Amino acid sequence: MVDVSAKPVTAREAVARGRIHIAPAALRLARAGALPKGGLLEVARLAGVLAAKRTAEAIPLCHPLPLTHVDVDLKPRRDGFEIEATVRTDARTGAEMEALHAVAVAALTVYDMVKAADKEMTITDIRLVRKSGGRSGTYVRK
Repeated sequence: MVDVSAKPVTAREAVARGRIHIAPAALRLARAGALPKGGLLEVARLAGVLAAKRTAEAIPLCHPLPLTHVDVDLKPRRDGFEIEATVRTDARTGAEMEALHAVAVAALTVYDMVKAADKEMTITDIRLVRKSGGRSGTYVRK
């Protein structure tokens, strides 16, 4: 791991987004709550929150962070869902990996829950869209 002990503790926030594309018939089942594994949105949100909290266990060189806030939202789209995760911490290093990990695991959870109805789902465009705090300041994806 990189030594961050000399860096000051600052308030930091990271926002990441991604998409999952789902076939229309499977999407209807998901939105109706008619999937064999149950309600999709709450399970995927919870999976994303838990993933953010355990990022350092999944990404070998990540620092474990004391997260102060995690929010994962799945927004319905015509062809699936857009997933957004917001993570906040007061720490010596940023929360970008936690936000990205939350989006990825939420998307994989959707995939797992819908796979019986759609084998051709696609997870795409997982990216950092905004971060603030720390030495490098604010970043906003254009």
